[in-house]
Amino acid sequence: MVQDIREVSPDEHWEAFEELWTGLISYRYLNKTTPALDTGFADDELESMPLRHDMRNAHGGIMAAPLAIGCPEPSWNDDLVVPAPVVSFTQILDDARGVNRIEVYREVINFGRQMGFTRSKVVDAADHSRVISTSAGMGVSLGDVPDGYEAVENPLIPVEDSPDMPRLHEVFGVEKGDDGWYRLPELSKEFSAPHAALHLGPIHIVFDITAHELAEQAAGTDHIQVENWYVMFVKPGLIGPFRCEGEAIAARSGRINVNLTLFDEGRDNRTITTGSGVFRVV
Repeated sequence: MVQDIREVSPDEHWEAFEELWTGLISYRYLNKTTPALDTGFADDELESMPLRHDMRNAHGGIMAAPLAIGCPEPSWNDDLVVPAPVVSFTQILDDARGVNRIEVYREVINFGRQMGFTRSKVVDAADHSRVISTSAGMGVSLGDVPDGYEAVENPLIPVEDSPDMPRLHEVFGVEKGDDGWYRLPELSKEFSAPHAALHLGPIHIVFDITAHELAEQAAGTDHIQVENWYVMFVKPGLIGPFRCEGEAIAARSGRINVNLTLFDEGRDNRTITTGSGVFRVV
């Protein structure tokens, strides 16, 4: 069972958060930095993430999931509330060929009592005039947190970049079932948000592999590039396994939209997340 931080006393909250936060691999495996929460960063340092071979598609273009995880929306951090995402949008403007690292410029639209809204711009860390993507999102506060947060040591997981490295969905335990659909395993600490629900990272990853496969089948080629990525978090994923289904819709323009739905099989196939990706042939 994964501990829900909302059930911890205020005196134990930050100790529990540190255990849960450092156990989550979504950001640590992708080597995404979170200066607002972790030690070792300057106050004005931007969030950043490398772009590795496992974050690119068959022809070297950027995939959607790494960008959405590297720039999670909304940017309503755990030192302010117990946050949960509701919806996020990512528009990919550049396929990021030749880009080794990205950085994120954040903009808070509004943080209210229960809802938070942010938007961001992702740029090439070596050339901030090169914009890779833009994003926006909305989330909710599941509860207040006590004062006194102190940054924690949250070391990144050493990952050697190479053309034959495991794909992200393989590392995150995503497997295809006999019915042809991809699944995430049952909820575990490594894939759980602090409020004991499936984290956005694994969700984006299982959506990405499903969307790419369906779009490639519809296009008749693996030379495709994602342009738009939309995810709506409907309900928390609490048990699992989590099955992802999808449908590709080809338009006369040549664009392909893939609609996606994630089900919690341990909760009577309850729909927990929906989304879509728009692809073009390159």
